Amino acid sequence: ENALNLYRLDNFNYPATDEGLAVLVPKYLPRLPKDPWNNPYLFLSPGDQGEIDIFTLGSDGIEGGDGTRADIGNWNLE
Repeated sequence: ENALNLYRLDNFNYPATDEGLAVLVPKYLPRLPKDPWNNPYLFLSPGDQGEIDIFTLGSDGIEGGDGTRADIGNWNLE
């Protein structure tokens, strides 16, 4: 999220969903991080939960779920 905020400062908006997080490499991030299950993070701009959504679908890779299968996003980490 910090890298996206820096991108926004330089470009006056967040990247579009179809641009993805890859636009952050290498200027804002040395490489794209993976979620704890070694999957790429998903990105929506504009987001469904906020201005931008950065999220993982959990260990099962399927929307919804609970426990380790739960979706985790920047909206529920605060």
